[in-house]
Formats: sequence, structure tokens, C-alpha cells
Amino acid sequence: MEKKRTSFSSSLGFILAAAGSAVGLGNIWRFPYLAAKDGGGVFLLTYIILALTFGFTLIVTEIAIGRKTKQSCLTAYGRMNKKFSWLGIIASLVPFLILPYYSIIGGWVLKYAVAFITGNGRAAADDAYFGSFITDYFPPIIFDAIFLLATAFIIFLGVNKGIETVSKILMPALLLVVIGIAIFSLTITGEDGTTGMEGFKAFVVPDFKGIGVKDYFIIATDAMGQLFYSISVAMGIMITYGSYFRDDSNLIDSVNKIEIFDTLVAFLAGVMIIPPVVAFMGVDKMKETAGPSLMFAALPKVFEKMGAVGNVVGAVFFVMVLFAALTSCISIMEAVVASLIDRFGWSRKKATAIETGIAMILSIIICLGYNSFYFETKLPNTAPGKSAQLLDVFDYLSNNVFMPIVAIGTCILVGWFVKPKTIIDEVTKNGEKMGRKHLYIAMVKFIAPVMLVILLLVSLGVF
Repeated sequence: MEKKRTSFSSSLGFILAAAGSAVGLGNIWRFPYLAAKDGGGVFLLTYIILALTFGFTLIVTEIAIGRKTKQSCLTAYGRMNKKFSWLGIIASLVPFLILPYYSIIGGWVLKYAVAFITGNGRAAADDAYFGSFITDYFPPIIFDAIFLLATAFIIFLGVNKGIETVSKILMPALLLVVIGIAIFSLTITGEDGTTGMEGFKAFVVPDFKGIGVKDYFIIATDAMGQLFYSISVAMGIMITYGSYFRDDSNLIDSVNKIEIFDTLVAFLAGVMIIPPVVAFMGVDKMKETAGPSLMFAALPKVFEKMGAVGNVVGAVFFVMVLFAALTSCISIMEAVVASLIDRFGWSRKKATAIETGIAMILSIIICLGYNSFYFETKLPNTAPGKSAQLLDVFDYLSNNVFMPIVAIGTCILVGWFVKPKTIIDEVTKNGEKMGRKHLYIAMVKFIAPVMLVILLLVSLGVF
């Protein structure tokens, strides 16, 4: 067991690590798709409002719990109130379930990055390329293993030499690449004369046509669900990172910067992806290619249509996505490893080795879900006409079931047992001012729990 808990060396190190966790695959393909599907500017406005209220409440709460207890998610809840020790188990189960399939998707990104870097981007644009790759036996497992071992190596190095150092290098590089590709996307003109700016308008201009009360409820639910992906709450990560946050650092200031960084990258991801897809394929095709299909099927076709420059743009894009996936995967593994260290007193080496081994076994099983273990099933969030596989089951359980439960439990714990004042005192213990204090109290006690229950019921298919 670590006698003295390691801390991030500076607020900047914490902000970049936390932002690195938040900026992942969800920002790159999920945010742009939802924005296009849900009326462009209507979704953006709703998301920003929720980020400033709902998101602010959860991220402040989790970081404060981590810093106050100096514990990871598995043991932190019990330190706050023994009756809520069970919540720590569920919270640590979320990253445990996410890590195996997230590393698989990271392996997919690595495969495409290698394809474009080696000049094989045209082959990646073929309709059968993605399907033939994920249904193969050994290649997906090999790329998954490379990605997972790279993540484990960084975790093995520790908080300062591993997580903080990598975040300080990758996050500024990621931001520069995102800005560069976003600017380039606005200058694109499709084969029929459709420009990138028209795609930009489809992304940011509110489209209220045909949007009723029920439709807006769906948009708000989508935006709230996206917030879980974007700010890495309800999966033990922010509690774990909060436990490494220095006591003399300004928590509110850091949270504000994380919110800005995350929302900025999510917005720029939309600017990167939607204009070229709309320019070359149209708005309808953008809405059809949801989820992984957008990144691994539609975008390679767009890069192919760009001509010679497309291979270069594709290589830069997938390397950038690889950075985003790696920084997020690091935080997911760290949440599990830190929990094992705090609960069982294991060394970082032992905890990392055991978790990597378990994740690798589960990853292999999930990879085989596209061939040897293939089956078709329906989940409440399965799109009409489509079926779910093993990866989708892991994703559904972690993101649609356990994460809302963790968030609801956290709000109940803070709002009604340890009281909001406990968190507020932790946040302001260095004399800082909490500008949204009254909003925070109302959100954590009343508004957020209700919103979360609705989200859980929608996720379970109740309505």
C-alpha cells in the first residue's frame, strides 16, 4: 500500500489529465453524429446548458470526493458514508467493463492509422474493409493487444511519470491537430459543389422544423447521455484523479477549464467531421452513418474523394483519434488499478499486471464475438433493423445501466446524507468562491437525481 498518495505536480497536469480522460472516442464520433441527428444548434445549445448545470454538478462532486478521501472510487464512497460502500463496487465495475472493449476500439483506430500512414487509405475506403477486419480472428486481437499494452505501460510508470507526462505531451498536440483539421474541413468542396461551410451550418444552426415537445425530450436525453461520455463522470475516473489533486490547488478553477476544454474539442470534432461528410455525401448520409460506421466507414470514403491529399489528412486524423483514445483509456485503466491498490494494498506493478491480464482475456472474448462467439440480440438502445453483439452488451451494461445508477447514488449520498455543504467546504477550503453554489445545491438534491432517473428509465426501454 502506498504510504503517501501521489499527487499531480501542478493544476495544469491535473487539468490536462482530466481533459485527456474526457476527450475520447465519444467526442470524436458520437458528439458530431448526435448534433447532426438532433437539429444541429438545438442539440449544441441543450448540451452547453446541461454541461454548465448537470455536468458541473457531477464533476465537482466526484473530484471533491476524491480529494477529500484521498481514495479511488472503490473505497471513496465508503469513506464518505459506510452505508454507500456498495456504490463504490458498482462505480469500479464500470471502468472494469469498459476497458476491454474500449481497447478493442482503440485497436481499430490503430489499424486505420497504420493503413493511412503506409499509404493504404484507398483500401480502407472499401465497403468490406471494416467488416472483414473485425470479423477476422487474429488481426483485431493483435491491434487490441498493442493498444492495451501501451496503456498498461503508461499506468505502470505511475501518476507523474506516466499519466501526467503523457497528458502534457498528447493533449496540446491533440488540440493543435483538431484545430488544423477543423479549419481544413471548412475549405472543402464536394463533387457536386456542396461546400464545407454548408456542412458547418448544418452542425451549428438550430433547426426547429418539426421539433415538438416529445422530440425535444429525446434531444435533451441524447445530450445528457453524451455528457456522461464527454466528462468521464459516474465511472470512477474523476474520483480517482481527484484523489491525486493537490489540497492547495483551486478546484473550481480547474473544473471550469476542464469543461471549456472538453466542450471546445467536442465542438471542433463536429467541425472536423460534419462539413466534409456533408460536402461529399449529404446530410441524409451523415445521419445514416451513426457510431463507429461514421469513423470507420464514411470518413475513409471522404478522404478517398479528396484525392492525393486525402491519404495525408486521413493519417493525421486517425493519429489524432489514436491520441484521444489513448488518453481516455489511460484514465479508465487507472480507475481500476487505483481501486485495487487502495482496497487490497497491492503494488502498482501487481495491480497493473493483473488488470491488464483480465482485460486482455475479456478483450479476446469480445473480439471473438464477431466470429466464433457471434450472436444477435436486441437491446433497448439497439437501432431499428440492427442487432447487438457482445461488444454492444458490455457497452450497454456499463454506459446505460451502471453509470446512471452510480450518478443517482452519488447525488443521493451528497444531497441527502453527507449534505452538499461537505462538498462545498472541500471545494472552498482555500478561500475560493463557488459562483454556482446555490445552483449546485438545487441540482445535486433535486434536479439531477430526477433527470438521471429519467435517463435510466429511457435506457432500460421503459419509455
